[in-house]
Amino acid sequence: MTGETLYHVSAAPHVREDSSTREIMTDVCIAMLPAAAFGVYQFGLRALAVLVATVAACVLAEYLFQKGMKKPLTVKDFSAVVTGLILALNMPVNIPLWMPVLGGFFAIIVVKQLYGGIGRNWMNPALAARCFLLISFAGKMTDFSSAALGFDSLSGATPLAALKAGEFFSSYKTIDLLFGTHPGTIGEVSAVALLMGAGYLLVKKIITWHIPLAYILSFALFVFCFGKPDLSYVAVHLLGGGLIFGAFFMATDYSSSPVTRQGQIVFGVFLGVLTGIFRLFGESAEGVSYAVLMGNIVAPLIERVTLPVAFGRRRKPA
Repeated sequence: MTGETLYHVSAAPHVREDSSTREIMTDVCIAMLPAAAFGVYQFGLRALAVLVATVAACVLAEYLFQKGMKKPLTVKDFSAVVTGLILALNMPVNIPLWMPVLGGFFAIIVVKQLYGGIGRNWMNPALAARCFLLISFAGKMTDFSSAALGFDSLSGATPLAALKAGEFFSSYKTIDLLFGTHPGTIGEVSAVALLMGAGYLLVKKIITWHIPLAYILSFALFVFCFGKPDLSYVAVHLLGGGLIFGAFFMATDYSSSPVTRQGQIVFGVFLGVLTGIFRLFGESAEGVSYAVLMGNIVAPLIERVTLPVAFGRRRKPA
């Protein structure tokens, strides 16, 4: 190398990929459209208001922070839109609009930008914001009023809450879980809509099957063994909450999940077992958000342990 030639060396990992951040984020947004559209169809214009307010808050928070800190503006890469959509789809439709707006600012500024921006956050910003709102406003975040659904026959409890109380099979049918005719957050109620979006991500190769499949299978096995050895019971756990949404759209976040294939499988199994523990033995009927956040914490350790060894070298003790 001559004195006039300089090479730019960026931080690891070094992955060659033709897709830009904007293209990837756009595909993720497209994949969430079926769930978002069904949520608006199911819950009405109030759901649309939550979606618009949350996405706008995330985009505005990123713009204001970067403008104020004199950093390059990245709002056009759609990463803030993805964060807003994920957060909004995790909201109950009756929530006061200022709460998801507050969550959007928390996700972008506290979890994303203060750690350096996209690719440097160590946990999923939308999930961190959701857990922040759950801790701060538990009553509003778990209010799934039947009035918003327009179904007088439903009690307003989510399928998982009803199942935990031993009342599920007297109120719901498993087929309802596939097509979304039950209470829940805006984006989690229709498993069919979520699976359509997941299929799009897999076909476009935005995500791989390793984390979602390991997550879902390990969780199903855990519930079957430690909950109830009944396929209908397992199906309710798989389809009646945020598991499908979490497995395909949240656990696969590039910044906060392992890169190695073996690490992704270990990561998925870890999430499945942890979600099973939270649901079966915890006080809450859910557990996906907390499981994914705890998985984000241990992801660097999983990646370190599962990192492939260079040919001709022995693995050093961790």
